[in-house]
Amino acid sequence: MTDACATPNNKCLEQTKNYLRFIKFEHSIFALPYAFIGMIWAGKGWPSAEIIFWIVVAMVSCRSAAMAYNRIIDRHIDAANPRTVNRELPSGKMSPKGAHLFFLSSCVLFFISSSMLNPLTKILSPIALGITLFYSLTKRFTFMSHFFLGLSLGVAPVAAWIATKAEIASPAIWLGTAVLFWTAGFDILYSLQDIEFDKEENLKSVPAKFGIKNSIIISRFCHSLTVCYLIAAGTSYQAGMLYFIGVAIVTAMLMYEHSLVKVNDLSKINVAFFTINGYISIILFLFTLMDMYFKV
Repeated sequence: MTDACATPNNKCLEQTKNYLRFIKFEHSIFALPYAFIGMIWAGKGWPSAEIIFWIVVAMVSCRSAAMAYNRIIDRHIDAANPRTVNRELPSGKMSPKGAHLFFLSSCVLFFISSSMLNPLTKILSPIALGITLFYSLTKRFTFMSHFFLGLSLGVAPVAAWIATKAEIASPAIWLGTAVLFWTAGFDILYSLQDIEFDKEENLKSVPAKFGIKNSIIISRFCHSLTVCYLIAAGTSYQAGMLYFIGVAIVTAMLMYEHSLVKVNDLSKINVAFFTINGYISIILFLFTLMDMYFKV
């Protein structure tokens, strides 16, 4: 089997789909809107098309590298887990060689795009990539792995602020912290699906350590902190009313998300994880953008 695109064209298309599924490309939407918030806040509006382009490339390539690394080092764990056995590496849809080449290419692209922004992003790029890669190792030694995942996504608005303005400021830090707890909260819920598997394989997670009921409570607390930090970010930036209306809608959506996940019914976790959280980041960005141009 080969990972190279070859005739006929449908084989090339299928390989492309495999790579997109391999890195869960659609999940880039989770953090990218927050990066855009950091970007437009730092620039007091849209920066140049060149800056926007390189920020998007840096974001997608960094996340792609992190996902590829996660899939590579977890391929044996994924093969043993009934929920993940059909992923590209354990199922044989992609070869280890192809996965490693994709990972290295993503890292190179990330460093190139970071260097195209400003000297500070170039200097800090190894740290940003290191944070995102480190998460994949944490489930082996700490139940706090969800928070390391949150940190890897929370870097996004901070990095976008730095990319736009070549400095750091408190609104970006508050926003990044909000993303950290938002991500940790929904990842804890998502991990409820693997609670028994994690215990059997000695993998660390909040559900494996504290059980379903307590994990749901911890997730709710994380999302309560998310709202507090979103308010802190907007207050620090002196955002207008439309931004805070967006935060109110996000709060309502988080409450709805938690209404779907019950101790005795985990059947709606995928709806809570994939659908609602995708909308949350987009809605907050749209209201932030409107607030930027229509202050009320």
